[in-house]
This record gives sequence, structure tokens and C-alpha cells, in this order.
Amino acid sequence: LKPAAHALFKKLKDEELELLVQAVESRGAWESGCVWVPRGEPRGAKQALPPQVLLCRLYRWPDLRQLHELKHLSYCAGGRGGCGDAAALCCNPHHFSRLAAPGECRRLPRSPCSPTHPLTSAPGASAGLGGGGGSAQVPAPHPLLSPSTIKDGYWCKLAYWEHRTRVGRLYAVHEASVNIFCDLPWGSGFCLGQLPAVHRSRAVRRARGKIGRGLLLSREPGGVWAYNRSEHPIFVSSPTLGPPGTRGLTVLKVLPGYSVKVFDYERAGGAGGRWLPGEGPCDPHSVRISFAKGWGPCYSRQFITSCPCWLEVLLNRPR
Repeated sequence: LKPAAHALFKKLKDEELELLVQAVESRGAWESGCVWVPRGEPRGAKQALPPQVLLCRLYRWPDLRQLHELKHLSYCAGGRGGCGDAAALCCNPHHFSRLAAPGECRRLPRSPCSPTHPLTSAPGASAGLGGGGGSAQVPAPHPLLSPSTIKDGYWCKLAYWEHRTRVGRLYAVHEASVNIFCDLPWGSGFCLGQLPAVHRSRAVRRARGKIGRGLLLSREPGGVWAYNRSEHPIFVSSPTLGPPGTRGLTVLKVLPGYSVKVFDYERAGGAGGRWLPGEGPCDPHSVRISFAKGWGPCYSRQFITSCPCWLEVLLNRPR
């Protein structure tokens, strides 16, 4: 890759090289700007690799092969049209993620829920939308956010849980994307490190130590995407993750540096509520994300309420 890389660097302006250095040295922690390169193959290159693939192989994924394995992140101007579709394109390796492989899906079989199960929420249980953290609560079906919330300008609300206890208030997301992280000293978004620490177990403290840069949640045309920015896997479930016709809950393991479309508005449609094995009713327009720890039949934790640190994403219906 060395001759191809040198040929590419010669085509970059000094400003673009500086941006590239910042992105590589911070490993994507800083949301650096686009690194624009003129379209067309660098002369003298021995490998006909697109610039995006070349730099992503150099600095992130040596096993990367094809451009279709990559996805533009939501804050990359090259992925939103503009000059990325004209004479130049963005090749910042930290403006891309890899697409999560479908083979990582695990489906939880459909099973009846016993109303006496200790983790089951009764249909009449109060939803966690009101009130703050501190007291033990079991996740219950949140009512769909009302049309007035759309007028207020936010497209989802985030609830952070530690086992069965919700911690802190709901976080309303107004921008098209939001970072969810623990103790990152830079950036903006939902900082879990600022939430109150009351009677945290050792397991929770260990799991929180693995959140790091966390994830990027973005609303894009047709659905919602999650990008794993941390150094540990995240585990995701939603009613639209499994193949069409799936009669169970799919849990997807998303490795560091990978993205997955966690919610598809078209597939969700006007779906009604659903029951999760052992946990009770679930809002069909919600997504659940566990940090570092998986759950389901392949893990010691059968339910997400057994995971030390997890996130609930409560979505508005699109207009």
C-alpha cells in the first residue's frame, strides 16, 4: 500500500494533511473535518483502491477489501451529497464505519411470559417516562411520544439503565445525531459520567469503565443507525433488526468500529406492542442497547435487565 499511499498524500493540500493527522492521532475521538481528495486514481498507484478504502486499510482495518463494506458516518459531508458527489470525495478514515455482518444476529425464541416472573412488568405498570433515577424500576411499555414532542423538535429520548434501575432523567435528542459516552473529555452529547452514582455495584462500575467513547446514534433517511465508537462490543435489539417475518427478538453484537441500522421506520409501520420473553410488554418503536455485555440464550444473562449498563431509545414516529 505504500506507493499508493504516497501518491495519494501528494494530491492532498496541506490543510487536508493536517486534518488527516488530527483524525489519525486522536483515533476518531475528535470529530475532525472532511479530508477532500480529487476524484480519480492517483497516478503511479500499483493498487486500484479507492482512497477511502486505502486509508481505512492503512489506519483502521487491514482486512478491509471493498468500498461497499464501509458506511459514511452521519457527520461526514461527503456522505450527504454536496462536493462529495462532484469533483472531490472525503477520505477521512474516521468518517467511515464498517457494516455489521448479519451473521452476528442471534434470535431469541418466542415464549410465553409468566405474570409471576420477577422481571415481568404487568400491563398496567407505570412507564419509566416520568421521574428520575435512584429507585428500582422495571422497564415497562412507554407510550409513544406524542405529536407535540415532534413539534418540540426532538426525535427520540434516551433512558439509561443499570440493571433494573433507571439512572437520571430522560435525555431528549434534538440534533440529527448524538454521542452517548461515559467520561470523554471532549465532544458533546449524553454524558453518562455526569449521572448520579448511588449504590453502584462492582459489576456496574466495571461495565461503565468499558463504555469509553460509547456510540453515535443518528437519524438518517428511513431509519436510525448506531455506530460503536468504544473499544468493546455493544449489543442491540429492536423489533426491526431480524429478517422479515421473524417471530422473536433479534440481538445483534456490534463490534468496535462497526455500524448497524438499528431501526427501520418502514418495517415498523403501525406495529402494535409486543411481549419480550421474561420481560413483558415492549414499545414497538424502541431500541435497547447494552454496553459490553450481551443477553439472551447464548449468554449467562437471559434478559437485558440483567445487564449492568444499557440504554433505551424511545423513538417518535416519523411524520
